[in-house]
Amino acid sequence: MSQALRISTERDELDVDLIHAFLSETYWARGIPRAVVERAIAGSLCFGGYLGDRQVAFARVITDGATFGYLSDVFVLPEHRGCGYARALVAAVLAHPDLQGLRRLMLATRDAHALYAGFGFAAPAKPEMLMERLDPDIYSRTSPES
Repeated sequence: MSQALRISTERDELDVDLIHAFLSETYWARGIPRAVVERAIAGSLCFGGYLGDRQVAFARVITDGATFGYLSDVFVLPEHRGCGYARALVAAVLAHPDLQGLRRLMLATRDAHALYAGFGFAAPAKPEMLMERLDPDIYSRTSPES
């Protein structure tokens, strides 16, 4: 049986080195500079998932705390997958008091649709209303200090 995942929103517990190392190798943030990760953490509601004192999971929500939120950078370290930790992490995010009553909570995923569908996420009801400005190569064109 898996050890229970402890989830905390305390920023001072976050292992920023681990978060940066993981995110910089993902399909959605490859090459992200550490300074950008630090700014993203500072401007978000962050959730660390811990086994003992070791961080093994992370998620953050960019939100105004009133109407909108965007769930981002959700991960569980590969060696800890398959234990229900992603589900526990997302459940903790959705239960957080600062995220109650939001009109819209969005996310983007390439491969975890089943996980999020279990929490009520679905394709946008009116995708024709959504737009984005995407620059997928921004980290390869900017300085490491950005």
